[in-house]
Amino acid sequence: MAPSKKKLKKKQNRKVVRPKSSKPVDFSAGQWFEKLVAVQKRLRAPDGCPWDREQTHATLRTYLIEEAYEVLDALESGDDAKFAEEMGDLLLQIVFHSEIAREQNRFSVSDVIREVHDKMVRRHPHVFGDMKAKNTAEVLKNWEQIKKEERRGKSADASDAAPSAKKESLLDGIPKGIPAALEAYQLTRRAARIGFDWESLGGIIEKMYEESSELQEALKSKTSKETEEELGDLLFAAVNVARFLKIDPEIALKRANAKFSTRFRWMEHRAEQDGQPLAKIPRAQMEDFWNQAKTQATGNHDEKTRGKR
Repeated sequence: MAPSKKKLKKKQNRKVVRPKSSKPVDFSAGQWFEKLVAVQKRLRAPDGCPWDREQTHATLRTYLIEEAYEVLDALESGDDAKFAEEMGDLLLQIVFHSEIAREQNRFSVSDVIREVHDKMVRRHPHVFGDMKAKNTAEVLKNWEQIKKEERRGKSADASDAAPSAKKESLLDGIPKGIPAALEAYQLTRRAARIGFDWESLGGIIEKMYEESSELQEALKSKTSKETEEELGDLLFAAVNVARFLKIDPEIALKRANAKFSTRFRWMEHRAEQDGQPLAKIPRAQMEDFWNQAKTQATGNHDEKTRGKR
């Protein structure tokens, strides 16, 4: 059985105990990276860690996703030490997957680094080449064109490619497994790069009202399939609003989730002070508690703001 996430992090973050007289060695970034790769290789060795040796790409999927979200949480916290620590945990996942692949003679971490290095140089011809880009819009347009050419080149290199293979799309390459809100964000962002976009935010807001009305009509018909479709359209329109405002909808929703969680927990604590669980409190009093929680949260935010001045 795999250890819990808490135990895993404790194991991975375990520090080497040095003599009191010794000082931390000032290695370069490259040297530290090589040492990290060596550590993971040692853990996967026949006489290494049993848990590390049992892991596969499939079993590590959950940790990869969790670490990515923990990096976002640390970024939001403003704690640089925590931010650096969580990015290290995420980096470890890349090293871990690369070591498993190396053992199977598929690729190594050096291949991973070389691929992304070459890609960044190749996709920035306005920096490393002769191409000019006056603004971000031109950079993104060139980026998509280069990606398209890369995909075309890979298809041409595949000797066993089927003659009837489907034509390329600007939307190719968006992972199907990412959260739906993020997928919608990526889809509409790709389309917007070639001019298929709303002219103003007002147009998207009107679309949201339109989709809201259609959802209400679908509710009258009591057809679950139609209701689901209209709700999806409404959510898709909301994602468009976020994209137009240059806001990541996934992060915005995460913050809304955190805000709801904080307020709801405050309500539970408040009810506990009255000597009863929140579930036993009348609905009207719940609303009153919710409004108090909102006020409490605003007050805490003001205090934190004043403390930073």
